Amino acid sequence: MSKIWIITKRELSGFFDSLIAYVMIILFLGLSGSFTWLFGTNVFMLGQASLSVFYDIAFWSLFFFIPAITMRMIAEENKSGTIELLITKAVSDGQIVAGKFFACLVLVLIALLCTVPYYITISRLGNVDDGGVIGGYLGMILLAASYISIGLFASSLTQNQIVAFLIALFIGIFFQMLFDVIGSGLTGSLGQVFSFLSLRTHVNSLSRGVIDSRDIIYFISIILIGLAGTKIMLSKRNWK
Repeated sequence: MSKIWIITKRELSGFFDSLIAYVMIILFLGLSGSFTWLFGTNVFMLGQASLSVFYDIAFWSLFFFIPAITMRMIAEENKSGTIELLITKAVSDGQIVAGKFFACLVLVLIALLCTVPYYITISRLGNVDDGGVIGGYLGMILLAASYISIGLFASSLTQNQIVAFLIALFIGIFFQMLFDVIGSGLTGSLGQVFSFLSLRTHVNSLSRGVIDSRDIIYFISIILIGLAGTKIMLSKRNWK
């Protein structure tokens, strides 16, 4: 566990030293804050003391921001050869993947923590469903963790950061939108299967304050599959 934490701190330092963390947090807060309070169907137009507007914006913001964070995590190290230096430190592939995963997750958690004033402000405007707030934030965290695992897998497939970014978006768009569209266009069991595969289905369920084990298992499954795929791609160098 200590080795994972060392890698996590190393990657977090890299985020803040290169200003990536500051840019990501500022852009995330700028976009989510603008559409929550000022533009579009904002809180005042909605006429409800609810964070649903913020969740809708965050749902799409994280879809683009997370691939931008993860695209360099392994692709850059593969290109520069620094991934091999980690191996000389007796660090396993699983520890490398876990360390990078937690570094990205901590960065997203910091960004989400900065939005707590949204909740405080809205709670002063009316009665807020605290269960929905907790479920909504839990949904955002699980959504972010899922996209981080997908982004790391995409980054492990190539040495080019832009290619990694595009691959992550390509994979993510199926969970973000296409499964939902296909599911709504079909009836019966097949439609239910595609709807179940959609991230929005589970995020919406959690944001209503309903903590369903099926939603948790769904997100955990995506996370584990993404991390397992990343570990397998890292292990390929031992097959050559």
